[in-house]
Amino acid sequence: MTSSLPRFFSALLALVALALPAGRALAEDDGAETKKASAFVPAKPTEASQTQKTVDERGGINPCMTEDPGNGVYEPWNRAPTVGQMLIPSRGGVTKDGKFDVIVHFHGHDPARKEFVRVMDGVVLVGITLGIGSGVYGETFAAPNAFKELIASVEEEVAKKRGLKSAKARKIGLSAWSAGYGAVEQILRQDFGKERVDSVILLDGLHAGYNGDGSLNDGQLTPFVDFAKRAKAGKRFFFFSHSSIIPPGYASTTETAGYIVHKLGAKYKTGKSRKDRWGLEQNHKFDSGNVHIRGYDGNDKMDHCAHIGLLRDVLKVHIKPRWKSPKGFGPKKTDDGEKTAKGDKAEKKKKKKKAADRKTAKRE
Repeated sequence: MTSSLPRFFSALLALVALALPAGRALAEDDGAETKKASAFVPAKPTEASQTQKTVDERGGINPCMTEDPGNGVYEPWNRAPTVGQMLIPSRGGVTKDGKFDVIVHFHGHDPARKEFVRVMDGVVLVGITLGIGSGVYGETFAAPNAFKELIASVEEEVAKKRGLKSAKARKIGLSAWSAGYGAVEQILRQDFGKERVDSVILLDGLHAGYNGDGSLNDGQLTPFVDFAKRAKAGKRFFFFSHSSIIPPGYASTTETAGYIVHKLGAKYKTGKSRKDRWGLEQNHKFDSGNVHIRGYDGNDKMDHCAHIGLLRDVLKVHIKPRWKSPKGFGPKKTDDGEKTAKGDKAEKKKKKKKAADRKTAKRE
């Protein structure tokens, strides 16, 4: 039924499986929803969705090896955070009282950077890549204070860069590709994450094990369902894309997407086909409140990588208008060729005044 995957890709999926809990029981406090959840029947990706495309069929682009656009308005990676690295605009991106917005991306931080810098111009990006498999991400952020300390270290560096006594993260978003969802799961279980995280973006990454009866073992999915419910009510933002890859022995992202839709009281129906970036062909679509779920054909490595390309449009269409983040500015060249920061308001006023003076002189 499925096309054979490359050995290294199969190995990656197997490592993800190792991180999944075997037979985790349903949460005892599910109450009335337990019966409703048991009615959900996982549906694997269809045979028609098991497609593969060549680089040529993707417009000459290999989604796993895309062109580097540079850093835009951002400085190079900075290793100040307690985990991973961060991008900060050369100037700006902070309000007068030291507030700024930040997105923490898990797994594939440099591919994510390439998409992030194409559209963002003020939000701080923290990129974290820890290895293959969701387990290492879950273990790293299972500690109650791990994520809180990470944000505190970013705040400290932003304050240092901007010459402020202190800086404070205003809006916080989590983005994850593939196995990176393991960190998001742990963060959304914790009080700090529940209180502070405004937006979650999952790019072909959310898996779960099966119970003995073939149902999804939903203990791992509970934090995502709870967050999606808040997004449906307009209090948060949740985006989840999935491929049609069928992994060995555990639930695909197609199945977990269907489960979340089911828990939101709806049905995940096949939608009109639409072509997206890098050869992705959409086969499912669900929107409710601030919940947006997109399903795509494709079952190979390039299809998996192509979901990173969706980050650009999610940021542009949803996060930028939702957050209205303070604008940042990149370096510019002075008359002597040296780079300096762009966006100096005082300098702009001087230029406007000079232009006005020249016009006045011409009239005289």
